[in-house]
Amino acid sequence: MSTPKQVVKDILADLPTLLAVAVVETETGMPLASHSNIADFDIETAAAYNTEVVKAKLKAISALKLNQTVQDILLTLTDQLHLLKLSPKGDQFVYLAVNARDTNLAQARQIMKAHTTGLL
Repeated sequence: MSTPKQVVKDILADLPTLLAVAVVETETGMPLASHSNIADFDIETAAAYNTEVVKAKLKAISALKLNQTVQDILLTLTDQLHLLKLSPKGDQFVYLAVNARDTNLAQARQIMKAHTTGLL
């Protein structure tokens, strides 16, 4: 079983051009481990706001009475992709931000999946 710190380290090793990565506790929004390649990127603020995105989607699924679980969420910004991969229980998620111009979405998803299997 991988630790949050190891997951961040492994994702960074396979995707060194990432903007930021964090393993986040869904209930509190606190990053359990994180790394940013951008000096002024506030990973704690990003984790907190992305926690609200996750909670809103989980609430919507419940309100719609869908018998579904969220596996991942993709947010496409002007020049960035933000990926959120939830644990099966929904108690943690991995947040990954990459540059949309130089990162292949399928590759980023595969890297996240490969390194979060033991954690999530």
